[in-house]
Amino acid sequence: MSGKESDGSDRSVRSDGSSGHRRLRPSGGYRELRSFQVTTVIYDGTVSFCERFIDRRSRTHDQMIQAARSGRQNIAEGSRAAATSSQTELRLVNVARASLDELLLDYEDFLRQRGKVQWRKDDPAARAVRAVGMRREQTDRTDRSDPSDHRKHYARWLDSKDSAMVANTIICLIHQANYLLDQQIAALEKGFVEGGGYTEQLAAARLAERRRQLRDQTDQTDRSDRSDRISAPPNCPACGKLMVVRTARKGERAGSQFWGCSGYPRCQSARPLGP
Repeated sequence: MSGKESDGSDRSVRSDGSSGHRRLRPSGGYRELRSFQVTTVIYDGTVSFCERFIDRRSRTHDQMIQAARSGRQNIAEGSRAAATSSQTELRLVNVARASLDELLLDYEDFLRQRGKVQWRKDDPAARAVRAVGMRREQTDRTDRSDPSDHRKHYARWLDSKDSAMVANTIICLIHQANYLLDQQIAALEKGFVEGGGYTEQLAAARLAERRRQLRDQTDQTDRSDRSDRISAPPNCPACGKLMVVRTARKGERAGSQFWGCSGYPRCQSARPLGP
């Protein structure tokens, strides 16, 4: 996650509570994400808005609530998936972003179809709503995992009897959440490009462990085993990734070992073992 979307909890401890083993990639801790906090306010506010101002028999009633829920839940699911799949995390965060865009259109339609005014970006009321989020980000040190604590800062707008005021307030919050999610998505994409996905990191960790094991071997090791004389893994001449020892399963060389790219099957480069 990006710096502004930093996760305050220990995201690398195993879910079973043990601390002796660290996960290769962190996951969870989504309750501390500012994007999750804002979308929680949006979800709760939308449920209340629909109950008060949208006919329950209308499809829009359920669609707005589902879109708001999706915006929140997919952030949480993406954070949990981070332990094993960068691509799944990125996909789910993008789904959250798309759900909020759908919800934004519903609120804009509500105002337009009823002849109500949508706040401009520089409207004093819109600036006041945005200022709450800015102040909380800079000075607030309360328990950020408490959903009720977030909503109370916007209660004077969300609890208004004026449907236009409530709709405009949630529109402001959606824009705020979309900005945070855009940052989150950019950070995830950068992390994936620079650090690779889970499979690549797992292969690299395995190679590092194998190098350690090879260094720790003593003269008692059976020198007739060619795999024990393997030097540090070379880089793939085709893509630059580390290579791993593989064993041919078929053909004339079945059973023999060779260097194969850790990016297989995307990269199928191979080279013989040896100095």
